[in-house]
Amino acid sequence: MAARQDVQQADVPAICKSCEARQDGLCGAFNARQLAELAKASSRHEVPAGTELPDDGTYSNLLSGVVKLTRNLSDGRQQIVGFHFAPDFLGRPFEAKKPIRAEALTNVALCSFPRAIIDRMANEMPELGRLLLKHALNELDEARDWMAALGRKTASEKVASFLLMVARNTDPAHHPASPISFDLPLTRTDIADFLGLTIETVSRELSRLRSDGTIRIVNKRQISLASMARIEERCGD
Repeated sequence: MAARQDVQQADVPAICKSCEARQDGLCGAFNARQLAELAKASSRHEVPAGTELPDDGTYSNLLSGVVKLTRNLSDGRQQIVGFHFAPDFLGRPFEAKKPIRAEALTNVALCSFPRAIIDRMANEMPELGRLLLKHALNELDEARDWMAALGRKTASEKVASFLLMVARNTDPAHHPASPISFDLPLTRTDIADFLGLTIETVSRELSRLRSDGTIRIVNKRQISLASMARIEERCGD
């Protein structure tokens, strides 16, 4: 058995062996042969911060960085409706009735491949179909959580919930009782827009969290949390 696994591991394309998306993302559903087929059709590329990701008939694994999702209204107003963090999967199997715009919040690295390959493999592999369904349900759960947060939580709870979301996605395996540091992927203006608050309110709530020792603001973007458990206590859940 061990010898067979060693052979299978040897057949995995070199570019895939150390890829985080293979361990925790979409590609975890593929065997060595399927990874080899996908690798031949895939392309890795980087997208600078502030660049809109084109809807060009591909799916992508987000290898690094943060992507924001927005909806544009007819009068030009924009609302942030979600985020993607590595190693999230970008794309949806069916055409959206209301197009969602994806933009690189930070410099991002993507591994992209034609939709037709994934669509065919999803029909051939029940495990991949379940993984795509799980991905969609996770996004639905996150949307419901934020709907409750934005509709019912106080300003303080909203800001704490946002910081916790970024911290959890920065290092999903991080121990809740340990300190963690990360760079905010959004400006305070964008945070205010996402949370339905004013910039002044966001700044005030961050200052309160800093004053009571829950967070430390290293500079305009870098945040240190005493622990994720402590910030979670401030979220109102």
